[in-house]
Amino acid sequence: MRPPLFIGICLAVVAFGLTSCHDGDKTEIPADAAKGIKEENITYTGDGVTMNGYVVYDSTKTGKLPIVLVVHEWWGLTEYPRMRAKQLADLGYIAMAIDMFGNGKTADNPDSAMKLAGPFYNNAAMAKARFDAAVAKIMTYSQADTSKIAAIGYCFGGGMALNVARLGENLDGVVSFHGGLIGTPANKDLLKANILVCHGEADPMVPQAQVDQFKKQMDSIGAKYTFKSYPGATHAFTNPAATETGKKFNIPVAYNGAADTASWNDMKAFLGDVLK
Repeated sequence: MRPPLFIGICLAVVAFGLTSCHDGDKTEIPADAAKGIKEENITYTGDGVTMNGYVVYDSTKTGKLPIVLVVHEWWGLTEYPRMRAKQLADLGYIAMAIDMFGNGKTADNPDSAMKLAGPFYNNAAMAKARFDAAVAKIMTYSQADTSKIAAIGYCFGGGMALNVARLGENLDGVVSFHGGLIGTPANKDLLKANILVCHGEADPMVPQAQVDQFKKQMDSIGAKYTFKSYPGATHAFTNPAATETGKKFNIPVAYNGAADTASWNDMKAFLGDVLK
């Protein structure tokens, strides 16, 4: 079922034109020497498409690192999901910001964003194929603990992460930040992941009726999920650029610092539990 148009609306820092300089399939970015953070722009293929991703981890950590994949907003793989991936590396994970659209495609306005995101609402299997390609890539890293894997997503990415989990993706956990909640059907024989939903209580794009439907579906199959609502938070509440972009495009999105901090702390506790 295709969600309403606005469910895909999300924010990203408008810093586009990310490209991957090819040296085989990855290019190393100078590490943060103080922290040992190692960053790589990479390419990988799947679903007949070349995708440009970003991998980051702390090279000073010993032992295998749990994997967290980051699914971008409907703007594509911009600086915002890369920033979140780097924060995950600071927490001790090997993180990969994935390129769902392929070929590093990004959008700088809602119309072009919907053209990129729309097909994934109509074809959940395509989203899973692109996600599977990212999983296969990150699992080639010697630093990765392939037995511990989770995904987080923002707006469009939150909805896509929930969809692939409901389609049977072998994940320990999924976190959706201000994402659409209704998509692929709930199926107790497929869903393996524990779920955390971080929802803005004042989000007009994910209204209470959708929240109620999601909870009913999850309860009907005995799913393991936690639903967090943040008072006063609207769509895209985690992105510091949200308020400005909302004004620019006349869409009801805004940053909420309290909800951003609370949801990140909720995510940290959740990942610490499901990936322990």
